[in-house]
Amino acid sequence: MIPEDKAERGLKDWYDKLREPWGGVDNILRIHSINIPTLKGHYELYRSAMKGTRDLTGKQREMIAVVVSTVNQCHYWIVHHGAGLCKITRGSDLVEQIIKDYKKADIPKQDSTMLDYVVKLTKEPGSMVEADVQTLRDAGFSDVGILDIVQVAGYYAYVNRLADGLGVELESIGDEKKPVH
Repeated sequence: MIPEDKAERGLKDWYDKLREPWGGVDNILRIHSINIPTLKGHYELYRSAMKGTRDLTGKQREMIAVVVSTVNQCHYWIVHHGAGLCKITRGSDLVEQIIKDYKKADIPKQDSTMLDYVVKLTKEPGSMVEADVQTLRDAGFSDVGILDIVQVAGYYAYVNRLADGLGVELESIGDEKKPVH
């Protein structure tokens, strides 16, 4: 990764755009510093998946992120989006429940159905059938919402492998590695 203080023109512009409130750029984006087109693509994919449409709430998107990352045992993203979900829910009880066993978490049936779908898609993508999509429709999700569910799950399948495949570590703030969201 090219350090922020060593970034030149094009990369420096991206680093400035991506700077987080904690003062730096997340390592998962900094790993692209040697290939700016992949940095841009990753950022646009993230925005599309996590900001997407209004058919899914931010809480639902964060729950998907945490569940996919838990299934994939991706520590980086469990911590990052666990912190994001904790911020949305104003507490860590739900996050801990979802990481431990989302099926026992105190969430609406619709969200449980969504997470069942996401787990199957993460573990067994080749076994997905139309009935799985219909289950989401029956739970009240629109086709746009279902597309969002798949995009968020697919995005985290991608970035879990990116983080683990490249050994991306949590960002350091001061002398500690902490969740930064």
